[in-house]
Amino acid sequence: MTTLWKSCVRALVLAVLAVACVDRSDAGELKVPEGYTAIFDGKTLNGWYGLNPHNVTKLEGEKKEAALKAMRDEFAKHWTVENGELVNDGHGAYATTDKDYGDIEMLIEYKTVAAADSGIYLRGTPQVQIWDTTEAGGKWNIGADKGSGGLFNNSPGKPGQHPLVHADKPFGEWNTMKIKQVGDKTWVWLNDKLVVDGAVMENYWDRSQTLPAKGPIMLQTHGGEIRWRNIFVKELAAE
Repeated sequence: MTTLWKSCVRALVLAVLAVACVDRSDAGELKVPEGYTAIFDGKTLNGWYGLNPHNVTKLEGEKKEAALKAMRDEFAKHWTVENGELVNDGHGAYATTDKDYGDIEMLIEYKTVAAADSGIYLRGTPQVQIWDTTEAGGKWNIGADKGSGGLFNNSPGKPGQHPLVHADKPFGEWNTMKIKQVGDKTWVWLNDKLVVDGAVMENYWDRSQTLPAKGPIMLQTHGGEIRWRNIFVKELAAE
């Protein structure tokens, strides 16, 4: 009887361990929407490097090369992966994709903190704005009261510079964003609300030119922790 009891207990323990192992392996798997590709694997920084283009625009030669190398080398000091989330501590260069993208649809989720300031660069160009939209954030004077999702670096008064509606969720909650970029026109949905409707994104680097045909996606940071997850891209055919 004792031997039988021990055998039953052992079998039960092994069964529980087996289920636990399956649960752990499945829990970390990304659920990629049909037609999209995950550009953050939820486990590593693979496919990304550090770059702040504003810091190197006026540099040349060896000074530029040294600055670019330093940003790459320091990338992992400020960007980490926790529980399937890409986390930045509010400092360092921007997370930049190895790959360049043209016309795309992009899905992304983010969660930030008070006083943080961030954004999403498309084709290496600023930006779909993300920030603290409360009065305490201190940036109502430049439009933060209107909400995130606008093309903040467009010229003042240009369509799309400020979002159509305030759609941000309170701190501590995840925001979902969908971006569609076709040519130089941008659509943005924040938490299922249309905030930019086919507005032209200006070329911040040279406003006399249209956006480049391709460029990296960049996740900007300066001034507060921000977390990202479920980053998916669908590349659109030229037609």
